[in-house]
Amino acid sequence: MSNQSGAGTNASAAMQQISFKDCNATICPYNQSFYQYRIDIVPNAVFLGMFSLSLICFLVTYAFTRRGAVFAIAMILGLLSEMIGYIGRIMSWENQWSENGFLIQICCLTIAPAFLAAGVYLCIRRIVFAFGPENSRIPPKWYTRIFIPCDIISLILQAAGGGLASVAFHQSNSTDTGDNIMIAGLSFQVFTLLVFMALSLDFLLNTLRRRRALGSAAFSQDPALVAVRRSPMFKLFLVALAISTICIFWRSVFRVAELSRGWSGPLMARQDLFIGFEGVLITVAVWVLNIFHPAVCFGPLMNRKFEDEAKRKETEQFEMMPEPKPSTATSSSDTADIERGA
Repeated sequence: MSNQSGAGTNASAAMQQISFKDCNATICPYNQSFYQYRIDIVPNAVFLGMFSLSLICFLVTYAFTRRGAVFAIAMILGLLSEMIGYIGRIMSWENQWSENGFLIQICCLTIAPAFLAAGVYLCIRRIVFAFGPENSRIPPKWYTRIFIPCDIISLILQAAGGGLASVAFHQSNSTDTGDNIMIAGLSFQVFTLLVFMALSLDFLLNTLRRRRALGSAAFSQDPALVAVRRSPMFKLFLVALAISTICIFWRSVFRVAELSRGWSGPLMARQDLFIGFEGVLITVAVWVLNIFHPAVCFGPLMNRKFEDEAKRKETEQFEMMPEPKPSTATSSSDTADIERGA
């Protein structure tokens, strides 16, 4: 027994003497790798394929419609980040002790949904114009003016935090500073999405309330807008956009919780949660917008300059106002002068 105990102690000591960078599947257990579990290649390959196909669909849709260029750019950047992230995970499948694949996936998969959220923010302005700006708490143009800068701030914080954490890891220093900045960026993204969803829900309730009170008169009778509102594809697009927003929000909340305990936290060791709350949710978020693409569901209205039309109507209304008539009343001094003259 003592010999066996001594042998076990010697083996454990030998394991401790092996450098982390020299580890491989033959001499080190997977729970001592970056991921704390054996990466399953199948779901990662499936997600890479799904995001690649989604990217192709967005490119083809824009090529045929030539509508929604900024929306397409936001979705393409998000999908490219997702693809690079899953390539990093496939690299890690080959060697789970290699830092390159790990850092690629944790940085790219963290920032990717920020681009996708920007695509969602770009859609709400046209929805508000379609149903009436008077139902919104804020003017339609302020949705992009508020939420896109917030999304950029979130993206910068996440990217900066990921970069600092990567540099610290390369130098064998603590990654806490970079992790905290990354979590701050994710938390700000969650807060921004929460405010966005609250405003969207408020707009929905105001629209329904006004429709019950006024009927069809509650909305603009512009033939193009009426046709869009009656379109089944547009109605399904509204549902798809809501699903996409909820998926991105849910994933962001999970990512905050996952990174809150660092790269070796308990949630980082759960591959099943990663597949469900990272891969599946983001796949659903992009594919519902592939199927119900705003450029298709809005049609020509996707490129319509609603703000310019509103300004032009205000100008026309101002020009049509009657000019004030000159006053015919005479002052008391003028009357006195007339009487003296008489």
